[in-house]
Parts: sequence; C-alpha cells; structure tokens
Amino acid sequence: MTDPEHPSGTDRCREALEKNGGRFDYVINIQGDEPFIAPEQIQLLADLLDGKTDLATLAKAIHDNALVHNPNVVKVVFGKDGEALYFSRSPIPHLRGKEPGAWQNGFTFHKHIGMYAYRTDILKEITRLEPSPLEKAESLEQLRWLENGFRIRVAVTTMESAGIDTPEDIANLPAHLI
Repeated sequence: MTDPEHPSGTDRCREALEKNGGRFDYVINIQGDEPFIAPEQIQLLADLLDGKTDLATLAKAIHDNALVHNPNVVKVVFGKDGEALYFSRSPIPHLRGKEPGAWQNGFTFHKHIGMYAYRTDILKEITRLEPSPLEKAESLEQLRWLENGFRIRVAVTTMESAGIDTPEDIANLPAHLI
C-alpha cells in the first residue's frame, strides 16, 4: 500500500517504484477509475516505450456527441507526430461556426484513456513539480507536465473502455463491459 495522502496516482507510482528498488526503465499506471482496460491496450502503450519517450498515454475516438461535451470525459488533441498538444474537460478544438450538437460530424474528437507510462527518471522529476495554473484550472495533472516542457506520446486505441467517475457512469456501462 502507498501513502493515502498522495495527491495523485502518479505520486503513488513513484512511491511504489521506490519501494521496489527503482530498477525499472518504465512504470505503467492504470488508474483506478479505468477498471476495464484490456491487455491489448497495455501492450499498445508499452509499444511506445523506446527509451526516449518521456511519458505516454492512450486516446480513443469519440463517436457520441454527448461525450464530446461531457466534462467528466477528458479530451486530448495531439499533433501529427503523436505528441499531446493539450488535454481538456471541454471539447477541443472549438468548432467555430458549427452548432455544438453537430460537432461530432465536423471533427474526430479523442477521449483520454486513464493510463500512463512514465520513464522512471521522468516520473521522479514530474512528482517534484508544483501544481501549475493550467492543472489547477482543469484539474488535470498532465497539464503540469506539458507546461513544464515534458512530452507525452499518444497512441490511439480502437478498444472501448469505460472510466468510472460518477455513480451515473456505473449505471451507463455498456452491456459488453458488465
């Protein structure tokens, strides 16, 4: 068990790494609110770990307009190189001139899947950083990392998972996950 006072799963991962002697190149963190992660998704994330990658995570295309506008569904945008540009609880990008109800038809939005891979030296660095303005605004720790110049590689999965953040999330689980 790790210290219950840790502010995030990332901090718990660092403690677990230290308790295990820190003899690893990478740590993969599957967050507790993502209980339906498939082994294939873990492998997809692990495939990004080439020794140069600082941090990595997964994303999945959103096919439901309601999810695009749901603040409990974290969205991510990334560049052609697969590097995260920004994470937000709001729909990003904003589709100017389009009605929000039709946004799903004008852009492929991606939801963030709640798991990370950290190179162990980077894990130690990011857990020493103070919370940043963007992180505080969105309540998303990965923004602290981006603000401090760390790169986050993103792989796209086609497999569905379901984050559990609210009681409604449990009630709305897809039948194939129950």
